[in-house]
Amino acid sequence: MSLALLPQRLRRMLVAGASIALAGACPAAELTVSAASSLTNAFRELGPVFERAHPGLQVLFNFGASGTLLQQAAKGAPVDVLATADPETMDSAQAQGLIKAADRRFFASNSLVVIVPKAASRAPASVRDLTQPAYARIAIGVPGSVPVGRYTQSALQAAGVWGAIEPKMIGAQNVRQALDYVARAEVDAGFVYATDAALMPEKVTVAFTVPTTEPVRYPAAALAKSTQAEAARQFVEFLVSPPAQAVLGRHGFGQP
Repeated sequence: MSLALLPQRLRRMLVAGASIALAGACPAAELTVSAASSLTNAFRELGPVFERAHPGLQVLFNFGASGTLLQQAAKGAPVDVLATADPETMDSAQAQGLIKAADRRFFASNSLVVIVPKAASRAPASVRDLTQPAYARIAIGVPGSVPVGRYTQSALQAAGVWGAIEPKMIGAQNVRQALDYVARAEVDAGFVYATDAALMPEKVTVAFTVPTTEPVRYPAAALAKSTQAEAARQFVEFLVSPPAQAVLGRHGFGQP
């Protein structure tokens, strides 16, 4: 029977059913973005914005320490975009042929701060204060794999106090873990990014901002072996667009 001869309501039902079937047969393409832990909240907001501008594409996020994300990509994890909390990790990715130099873009900046539990009776005024006995346990990202740990180590070495503070270090696998240690008062102080400290104002207090030897900058790049090469390139470009920069700014990140 011709579709035109069917009742209007039945025709609508058949057309709707066919549309659902076709949608099910054509699942959305997936773009996997591995990003530094400190980007979690901002990127979760940016994902849907990018998806709306690219119908048929679903953005999947994998958050963790930058060094860990690099290792995953190097071992063949299906990653399309890498966004790290430091240039050093991206340099390593480039040296391994995982990304191309021309595909790198800086898209945000941050600052390093020292935080203490909200209930602490006092707060240090400088990194030198952290050498005092009152600060026996200090959360620091593991420098070998966590950028915030490298920024911390470099700053403390420049201040001449790394040797005194390193024995007090409680290693964190990423910046959010360091934040949690302080929020739960499991340590006396911790080094995190300002954007992370702002997530728990009711549990932690920012004691001071730490001068870093290098600016805290975030680069992103499409992976050379991405199966979604064009979408990956577009996502990196999207990060420096005004809409994305506005979202990053609301989450406390500075201009790249």
